[in-house]
Amino acid sequence: MFYYLFDFLQRQFDVPGAGVFQYISFRASAAMLVSLLITITFGERLINMLRRLQVGESIRDLGLDGQMEKKGTPTMGGLIIIAAIVLPALLFAKLDNVYIILLLVSTLWMGAIGFLDDYIKVFRKNKEGLAGKFKIVGQVGLGLIVGLVLSFNDGVVVREYENQEEKATVETLAQNSQQRDAPDGEFKDVKATITTIPFLKHNEFDYHDLIPFLPRDYTWIIYTLISIFIVTAVSNGANLTDGIDGLAAGSSAIIGVVLGVFAYLSGNTIFSEYLDIMYIPNSGELVIFCAAFVGACAGFLWYNAFPAQVFMGDTGSLSIGGVIAVLALTVRKELLLPIVCGIFFVESLSVILQVAYFKYTKKKYGEGRRIFLMSPLHHHYQKKGIQEAKIVTRFWLVGILLALLALITLKLR
Repeated sequence: MFYYLFDFLQRQFDVPGAGVFQYISFRASAAMLVSLLITITFGERLINMLRRLQVGESIRDLGLDGQMEKKGTPTMGGLIIIAAIVLPALLFAKLDNVYIILLLVSTLWMGAIGFLDDYIKVFRKNKEGLAGKFKIVGQVGLGLIVGLVLSFNDGVVVREYENQEEKATVETLAQNSQQRDAPDGEFKDVKATITTIPFLKHNEFDYHDLIPFLPRDYTWIIYTLISIFIVTAVSNGANLTDGIDGLAAGSSAIIGVVLGVFAYLSGNTIFSEYLDIMYIPNSGELVIFCAAFVGACAGFLWYNAFPAQVFMGDTGSLSIGGVIAVLALTVRKELLLPIVCGIFFVESLSVILQVAYFKYTKKKYGEGRRIFLMSPLHHHYQKKGIQEAKIVTRFWLVGILLALLALITLKLR
């Protein structure tokens, strides 16, 4: 909203300084600042309100050190994360941008599913929460929306140049950062269900190549199915990772920074040309949303770091997982998710392997055996006697290494 307000003031009254809102870098910085202020300032008020409402976490005794001490800790703190993402995005982003609209819908959609799950657990005293099939329906529903929008919306395009050697740059980097100027070379913006394959020099992959026996008009079907899978997998991965204090929030902040860098580079003609990566018109606006997302996750750590004063609950974990999935799809980096979201991936994989191996050995030997002491993986290390804060710090360090590896793919091809 501020973008439109100050654009009007500049055009009509030439108000000094109003033009600064044209710059993505300024609006992203402002969005992150406001997001941090919302979480830190209003986080304590939310915690006190949750305590008054007796919205406490019910703990199942798994035999982990310090586990039962967390009983009664306020949950549903994901509400403050959602507020700290949505409000700055509404204030500083262009609200007619299809990517921003899609991400706002995704945040609220997954947040609503998580809220319903937490509500059933806390107020209905049902430890199982929302039935798994209804969660899946919600996740599939969002994946369907995302896949269809990215397949058919006229604002979702990529730029193709007629002659790669004739790519022209805009006059100045400042002008380019405003997303107002286009290269002077021969190009066209086209609808295309293409993505990026990491580590390959010619790294653009067309999803139609998966179904070459069908007309191109049917590509949206496979793309939508892939979108559904990614949204479901990443949101569940974030949910599984949210098992110890600060792990999900800190890991998500790191992921948000990486996706923000990709969004900025992909939406900037100079950098996309220099790095020889796909230019996605209007995707630079996603930087504002990424900044708000990072600010929300980092600010939540003020109260969620060990020992946690509040848990995000499914309200937070499902929403941040959904946001990450949709961000990756919009910047065409979904194939990088196993690296970028390596922590989520390993946590999910540990559960899958544990369950599969237990069932296999029970069927073969009559007694189930385990690969890990406990899954998800962070509980395995807790069982080994490693302190919770140390586990989280080490996971964050691994997340940073994976983030750097993902950014290296821009040049290492």
